[in-house]
Amino acid sequence: MPLRCQNPFDDSLVAELDYDGGVALDAKLNLAVQAQTVWRNISVEERTARALACLDWFREHKHEVALAITQQMGKPTGQACGEVEGLLARATHMARIAPGTLAPEAIDSQGDGRSLEIQHVPHGVVLDIAAWNYPLLIAINVVFPALLAGNSVVLKHSARTPLTGLHFERAFEALGPGLVTSVIVDHKTTAMLVGDPRISHVTFTGSVAGGHAIQSALSNRFIDCGLELGGKDPAYVAEDSDPEFAAQNIVDGACFNAGQSCCAVERVYVHRSVHQAFLEHARAHLEAYVLGDPTNPATTMGPLADSRALAGLAAQVEDALARGAKCLVGGGTRDGRFFEPTLLDGCPNDSLVMQAESFGPLLPVLVVDDDAQALAHFNDTSFGLTASVWTRDRERAHWFARGHDTGTLFQNRCDFADPRLPWTGFRDTGRGASLSMYGLLNLSRQKSTHFCCAPDAN
Repeated sequence: MPLRCQNPFDDSLVAELDYDGGVALDAKLNLAVQAQTVWRNISVEERTARALACLDWFREHKHEVALAITQQMGKPTGQACGEVEGLLARATHMARIAPGTLAPEAIDSQGDGRSLEIQHVPHGVVLDIAAWNYPLLIAINVVFPALLAGNSVVLKHSARTPLTGLHFERAFEALGPGLVTSVIVDHKTTAMLVGDPRISHVTFTGSVAGGHAIQSALSNRFIDCGLELGGKDPAYVAEDSDPEFAAQNIVDGACFNAGQSCCAVERVYVHRSVHQAFLEHARAHLEAYVLGDPTNPATTMGPLADSRALAGLAAQVEDALARGAKCLVGGGTRDGRFFEPTLLDGCPNDSLVMQAESFGPLLPVLVVDDDAQALAHFNDTSFGLTASVWTRDRERAHWFARGHDTGTLFQNRCDFADPRLPWTGFRDTGRGASLSMYGLLNLSRQKSTHFCCAPDAN
């Protein structure tokens, strides 16, 4: 049976696509290998210039690409257009730093006449298994730097957003056939791809369970993988913060994209002195959301991409209420597609909503008496993607950064990936890094050259 992609807002059929397999899939892999053997021998400067030119496709098809995202996973079209802009910004930065990052590094031979150098060479064919929640940004984090580093890419996009994989293939087809290849495959075939010797590196964005499955599939191979998995990102509103500013930004960090973000704010600790002020402002911002048709410009929150997620969110709310929390806003479902933006106060730190990934518009709050208590709660987690501290005191922010193992520690900001910094995480959030110079280096490997002069013939 073909893959059926349905609109989460009205269940209409968006696309029906045949799965890749057999001889056709084998041919795609062979073409990816052939394309990479040519591409790797082109200078990084020329690779960068040619890849940059391909970004024009996204500029020219911005609204088409954004509408397809909205239809596939329910993101409001305005936010989807913003994702196109984010793709362009990230790719442009990676192109800017690629020639310097990937240039050979000459090593001081200390005058002994030897020539020592570290080269950054491509892995080969990179398999990118991309997620649906930010279908452009998650894919561009891998596809573009992989190309700059001299790799070819086989892009397996989510079954919820298969058209986005095809958009990447079309955007980069000017580089030559096989250099960026979209494949539509099921879980079983994906595992076979991971184990295929023609694949030299794997990147995966998705669940912790999915990350374990990737590592298991790689158990008999000596290749690297990058895993960006879950998050349960905390925020602390300190006593010297501006509670209105903090509430506005934290609510956005929790509810943007209907909360379907690995770096969404999913638990909030508020100092007792600003607790009530924070709740009042957070409530006002949550009540202002407009749920509805994601193609309507007035809509600020679309449906969940998968209606099956509604039950999990409801269970987290129910557990919190049973343990003494109060629901101040929302708490329920609408039309079998939406979960209301929800504010919960007094959530015990060992409750489901404070420990398990939500991936929905829930904002659970717990009051604390001091920084040490907040930091202890920060560290009571199995994840470590981002965390934010809302304070006017830079030293307080540094203190939290020293005390909490997380990929990114923000002061007065949240839910944002800056391409100048590595996007990485600790514990069950995964391994490896994307963006920044480290994203390029993770998509290459090091080769040493050690040259000596031959003895004189005399």
